Amino acid sequence: MKQAPKRYTITAALPYVNGPIHIGHLAGVYVPADIYARYQRLQNKDVLFVCGSDEHGVPITIKAKKEGITPQEVVDKYHKIVKKSFEDFGISFDNYSRTSDRIHHKTASDFFKKLYKKGKFIEQTTEQLYDEEAQQFLADRFVVGTCPKCGNEESYGDQCEACGTSHNATDLINPKSAITGNTPTLKKTKHWFLPLDQYQDWLKQWISEQHKNDWKTNVLGQCKSWLDDGLRPRAVTRDLDWGIPVPVEGAEGKVLYVWFDAPIGYISSTKEWAEREGKDWEPYWKNDDTKLLHFIGKDNIVFHCIIFPSMLKAVGSFILPENVPANEFLNLEGNKLSTSKNWAVWLHEYLEDFPNQQDVLRYVLTANAPETKDNDFTWVDFQARNNNELVAVFGNFINRVVVLTHKYYDGIVPTPSNFSEIDKEVLTQLQNYPKVIADSIERYRFREAQTQMMNVARLGNKYLADEEPWKTIKTDEQRTKTVMYVALQIASALSVLSEPFLPFTSEKLKNILRLKNSFVWKAISEKEVLVPAGHAIGKAELLFSKIEDEQVQQQLDKLEATKKQNLMEKTHPQITPQKDTVQFDDFTKLDMRVGTIIEAEKMPKTKKLLVLKVDTGIDVRTIVSGIAESFSPEEIVGKKVTVLVNLAPRKLRGVESQGMILMTETPDGSLVFINPDKDCISNGLTIS
Repeated sequence: MKQAPKRYTITAALPYVNGPIHIGHLAGVYVPADIYARYQRLQNKDVLFVCGSDEHGVPITIKAKKEGITPQEVVDKYHKIVKKSFEDFGISFDNYSRTSDRIHHKTASDFFKKLYKKGKFIEQTTEQLYDEEAQQFLADRFVVGTCPKCGNEESYGDQCEACGTSHNATDLINPKSAITGNTPTLKKTKHWFLPLDQYQDWLKQWISEQHKNDWKTNVLGQCKSWLDDGLRPRAVTRDLDWGIPVPVEGAEGKVLYVWFDAPIGYISSTKEWAEREGKDWEPYWKNDDTKLLHFIGKDNIVFHCIIFPSMLKAVGSFILPENVPANEFLNLEGNKLSTSKNWAVWLHEYLEDFPNQQDVLRYVLTANAPETKDNDFTWVDFQARNNNELVAVFGNFINRVVVLTHKYYDGIVPTPSNFSEIDKEVLTQLQNYPKVIADSIERYRFREAQTQMMNVARLGNKYLADEEPWKTIKTDEQRTKTVMYVALQIASALSVLSEPFLPFTSEKLKNILRLKNSFVWKAISEKEVLVPAGHAIGKAELLFSKIEDEQVQQQLDKLEATKKQNLMEKTHPQITPQKDTVQFDDFTKLDMRVGTIIEAEKMPKTKKLLVLKVDTGIDVRTIVSGIAESFSPEEIVGKKVTVLVNLAPRKLRGVESQGMILMTETPDGSLVFINPDKDCISNGLTIS
């Protein structure tokens, strides 16, 4: 490990902005990173803490299709929500950027061109999965199939969420297109690959030898698994229309793969910060006296420990991460957090139910942090930790000190007399705590560090309970002054020691104690006086409030409602929300006629499509309809159907479809024709 770095570059995983932030994100990545950054700033270190919205992932395009809006509209919407959530919870980024910004597009393009010119890529024409009906190559998240490692039948094309294994879409067993449900075919396409196999020996030495004693075991274990399986070239480009265009000739219609583009976002965010602050960005990424750290969740280990370091190594001028302290996953009430199933505690909703209680959630998430294994968040534990620890220990100590100081000395720090052995022992313990807490933080043991911080409050409570100033005030005023003086030193130390973990509480406490010029971390160990005699403090203010059973029950009821909703959606098709309102004149433009199917046949090489000949009353026309899985050609010949006849023609698999058959679904998902109740002539439908 490097000794005494001159500066720290701290990154937190770029969140996909296809939805808001939940407690799993906060516990796994952002609170640990913030604790570390805040601690280093309190050590007067040169700290750069960067992040940004990852706006080019396929989940963005899926979300856009689902909501009927553009990908840009999706990222604009959720970038604001995510950025505000981080601000609301005190995540102290020096810069929070976005990968759709011009500076990132240029940085990522330049990075690619530099590697391209150095001959670091392999250009290959390979067979990729292609959806014939949708007429497009399938990005990894548009493919679902059986994981070749664990057998999970709902694995995505890039990663199995059941076992965490990363793979290529072509590795899946029985792959299906997430767009049409069809089995994709293989079609040739040209891409550029990063030959990870060429970095295998270097990575093995760098990870397994250089970092075997300082990286977390879960990180080393996952890296070993990848290296033991043997690394293979990995595509850095993809066929997609949403992302950063590949900046070389012959790459039209291709963009940079999101796993290549996203980590470069740390560098572009640094550049954005440097431009704003009038600084030079390069020392934070290129000087050996900089300590680079990536805070991530376990699903990002391979990208930050194997792929991104290989990219940096290939360029040659960048430093490598000193550590990648990845956390495992946080569960909610015994079940895996799930955005799609709404099984989560969303940060913006939490603040609606628990206003101004950000630190309570930060505290509980740190206490339950999944540092070495998956852990569980429960509302009962949340209540207990707040009431029994924050309120009863931390809050109680501060309240007693401040109230008694005002009661006995009108809020003025008293002048102590002789210190007893107990006083000296307590002050010595207080001076030792900064190093104890720091040692835990430096080893990325944030649960342990927070426990030690709370032990300072416990030290104060025990000291007051043992010395009983409310009794000695009647018998020994000088002794009481000394006790209160010592207690105020402990309270002042807590205002700094709590800042990495409880930044809002720390700020409140500094205001109560009127510590305008707050001291740094090491002052607690080095200074005998933190708050001097004669200093005036403010009035008491409750730092924490008790959480009642009713509040917890409301949260449990909300989750129970989510369970019921998920069960209903599993057993019944989801009801499509009402679309935007249209005007009467818009509706009258639709020409719908009752027609008769006179011929029907399956379209070759497809599962869903039938080619129909329909007598509409005004003509006989060809209509291609995706109903082959619900009806055989024979059973629908002669059937009356409702046809939208003035729909613009569209070619499907080479056949021009001249209209649309109106269908709906039964509760079990079966398709049903929308027919008139009685026989009628083929004519335009009457609007009434």
